[in-house]
Amino acid sequence: MNVVDISQFDDSVVLHFETEGQKINAYTLASILVSLADAAKAANAQLNPGYEVEIVVEALGPGSFRAKIRAFYKKNRNLFSQHIVVALAVGIIGNYIYERTLAVDNNVKVEINTDEVVIQRGDEKIIVPRRVYDATRQVEKDPQFRSSISQVFETAKSDPKITGFGFVKNIDDPPPQVIVNREAFERLAVLPPPDTDKRVITEIVDLQIIKAILERSDRKWEFVWRGIKISSPIIDQAFYDKFIAHNITIAPGDVLRVKLAILQRREPKTGIFSNEGYEVVEVFEHVPRLQQPNLPDSN
Repeated sequence: MNVVDISQFDDSVVLHFETEGQKINAYTLASILVSLADAAKAANAQLNPGYEVEIVVEALGPGSFRAKIRAFYKKNRNLFSQHIVVALAVGIIGNYIYERTLAVDNNVKVEINTDEVVIQRGDEKIIVPRRVYDATRQVEKDPQFRSSISQVFETAKSDPKITGFGFVKNIDDPPPQVIVNREAFERLAVLPPPDTDKRVITEIVDLQIIKAILERSDRKWEFVWRGIKISSPIIDQAFYDKFIAHNITIAPGDVLRVKLAILQRREPKTGIFSNEGYEVVEVFEHVPRLQQPNLPDSN
C-alpha cells in the first residue's frame, strides 16, 4: 500500500519533482513557488484573519529535484489578542492537490472519521487530519486559491522535463509513495467549476451557550445567535485544549466570541441564499454570564 500522511505537512513540506537529471528550469521553479505562495496566502486569509503568511525556500536537494518550503505566520492587525494561528495552509495545499488527483477515478473510496479522513484508490491511500479536510472544504471555495493551484500545474505541464510531482516531509526522504503524473497535470491545470448554489461565509459573532458538549467530538453545541437557536460543532482544537486543562469553565448562559462559518444554499425559485448549517471555526474569547451578587442578610 502506497500511503501519504498529510499530518506530516504542518508548516513545512519538500516539493519533489520527477525530472530528467537532478535539475529544473529556474523560471519553472520560480513560477511554481510564486503560485504556491499565492495559494498559501489565499488559504491563510480564510483561516487566520489578522495574520500574514510568508512562504520561504529553506533548502534545495536532489531527488530528482527538491525544494523545501516553510510557512511563517506574522501578526498584522488583529482585534483579538487571544487569536491562535491555524497553521494549516501547507497541509491544505497538499490535501487539495492529492484529492483532485484521485477524485477523477470512480473507484475512489472516502472514509470520514472523527479525527481523520482516509481517501483510497487501489493501492494508493491519503490520510488527512479531519481539521485539514474540513478546512480544505472552506478554502477550496476561494477563487484565488483554486486559480493559484491551477497555475502551479499550468506551469508544470509546460515543462516537458517534469514527469511527476509530489510531497515528502524531509529533504533526504525516499520518493513520494503517491506521485502526481503528467496526465494529472492536465486536469489540475483546469479550474474546477465553482459551486454557485453553495457558499460559506464567515463572521465574528457572539454565541450564547444553551447546551455544551464537554468533550472533543463533532457533536453539535446549541447556541442562541441573533435571537435564534442554532446548532454547531466547535472544530477549534485549541479551545478544547484550554477546556481540558481547566483554563476555561463552561456554563449555560456563557458567551463565546467566535469565528462562525455559515453554510448557505441558494433557493432555486428565489435565488436567495439561506443558512443550512454552521461551524465554529475558532473561539477567540469566553465570557462568563453575569452572576447575581448575594444580598446581605437583613437579620
